[in-house]
Amino acid sequence: MAAWILAALCGVLAAFLAYHLRQLRVLIRWLERGDTPDPPRARGLWDLLHAAMHRGRRESARREADLVHALARWRDAARALPDGVVLLDDDRIEWCNDMARVHLELDPVRDAGLPLMHLVRIPEFVDYLREGRFDRAVTVRTGAGASERVLSIRVVVYGHGQRLILTRDVTQLERVERMRSEFVANVSHELRTPLTVIAGFLETLDDEPDAAARHRYIELMSEQSRRMLRLVEDLLTLSALESAPPPPMEEVVDMGGLAARLAAEARALSGRRHRIEAEPAAAIDLIGSEKELASAFGNLVSNAVRYTPDGGVVRLAWRETDEGAEFAVEDTGMGIAPEHIPRLTERFYRVDRGRSRESGGTGLGLAIVKHALMRHGATLHVDSVPGQGSRFRARFSGARLRARQQTALS
Repeated sequence: MAAWILAALCGVLAAFLAYHLRQLRVLIRWLERGDTPDPPRARGLWDLLHAAMHRGRRESARREADLVHALARWRDAARALPDGVVLLDDDRIEWCNDMARVHLELDPVRDAGLPLMHLVRIPEFVDYLREGRFDRAVTVRTGAGASERVLSIRVVVYGHGQRLILTRDVTQLERVERMRSEFVANVSHELRTPLTVIAGFLETLDDEPDAAARHRYIELMSEQSRRMLRLVEDLLTLSALESAPPPPMEEVVDMGGLAARLAAEARALSGRRHRIEAEPAAAIDLIGSEKELASAFGNLVSNAVRYTPDGGVVRLAWRETDEGAEFAVEDTGMGIAPEHIPRLTERFYRVDRGRSRESGGTGLGLAIVKHALMRHGATLHVDSVPGQGSRFRARFSGARLRARQQTALS
């Protein structure tokens, strides 16, 4: 009897173990397959275990999908950054964005896992990495000529043996800073000469007994004062053009009347020393700021008169063209050498500094012309032959033009 009971208990235990071993094998197969959507069906505690593990798997899959999505979004954002980003692991490239490809000529696929210093051979950058002083950025230059690029590179250390390389293109910032420094230097130079003259004559006046000499000194000081005043006025005009809102699209400029005034100003400035010719104005008006356009055209006219020898000819024309219309000023003056023409609209740039100062120029006239025309969607074109004369044309597109009744230049 005891043996039979023991055998029955062993059978029940064997069946119990066989059942649980079978459930365990089913669970292992389900876990190994991983792609099975639903857990195997069971009873009792095994069913509860399957359901709990299924919920855990679904939650883990959801978190993994969220992480993958977050990583993809992070990489998309890093890839779209205007700055270059390179991730290093033990000085080997782990990942880089598109701008790093441009700045450092790296390929995120080809160069992954390679040492950065084997690929980027910029001496200043290599020295910067070797020194390990990352509390400051390093500025390097790449390329040459028109393709030269100035980069600011900073290294951020994080984690264990990991570094973040950040690159920024500061070419435009450096150019602006250089222009600012040159501008301050030019203004200082332009003001120093007349101030020196005025200061010297003021000291001389105290000890000058001759009334005629004192009068001459005062005239010279007045001339230098007017020169400084013209410079300040041109600087203010240029500043206003750079910072003012766009010119109005409602104001119509009577180009017939403006061209007539410019011709009269040219004759007054010439004092009969030149022949001033004016074509009949085209039957077209401009939409924009009359004050800005008058300043731009006036600078072109006064330059033509000042730089044309006595007996020469200055021609003014407001004419229609195939692309729109243009205001042209032609002269028979000394002309301009080809190498100077691209720089004529730079601030304080002069072809002949001595002659420009003698004529009363400030070096800002064509810069004012350039900015005024840009604000009206126009362009300045210069044609010149040394010894024969120059032609300046301000060309306007159809968007700024309006037809009117023809008005003749006077």
